[in-house]
Amino acid sequence: MNNKILLALLISMTLGCSISYSQKSKLSYDINKLLHENKLIKITPLQRVAEITDGSKQGLSLDGILWLKGLDFKTGTIDVDLRGKDIFQQSFLGIAFHGIDTAVYDVIYFRPFNFRATDTLRHKHAVQYMSLPGYEWDKLRQEYPLVYENEVNPAPQATAWFHTRIVVNVDDIVVYVDHADKPSLKVKKLNNRQTGLLGLWSTGLPGDFANLVITQ
Repeated sequence: MNNKILLALLISMTLGCSISYSQKSKLSYDINKLLHENKLIKITPLQRVAEITDGSKQGLSLDGILWLKGLDFKTGTIDVDLRGKDIFQQSFLGIAFHGIDTAVYDVIYFRPFNFRATDTLRHKHAVQYMSLPGYEWDKLRQEYPLVYENEVNPAPQATAWFHTRIVVNVDDIVVYVDHADKPSLKVKKLNNRQTGLLGLWSTGLPGDFANLVITQ
């Protein structure tokens, strides 16, 4: 009798895990189509957003934040192709998430001009986590040096397209570049927000975005 109960419990647990896994949804977003359908939220009506086509990459170039309308992101995986500029201190791009507005959000972003910097310290300032308000990059760098930023490995060329996978868990965030097995960055979250807006994020010069896939 006890063995039958144990077997039933094991089957139940297995089915439960299977059901939980199957409920994850993987969605590819045609960001050009979303732009045409007015399903992207600009931070201002005058924000510049341009369509780009570069070989197999078709996407958007923008400066600022471009939120996806109607998407409530909790935990999961964000895959996207990015391309920045090789201009010192002028090219920053990534993904914002758990946003409330343009002043309250988390972001993982890259500094492509530091990807292959020969200066050792600059090289380690290639990928960054910030949580606004309160945990801006300069505060984090001063109080927690090289904890919330790191080098990117493998290091792409500064002006080349690169792929990133951002894994947002309940308590931490893990960032992979160009399908590497080892993460370029793993950090603890700096706030208790578990849900919110998700958007394309760029500042300085416009950044390029393509092939957005979200699994949650």
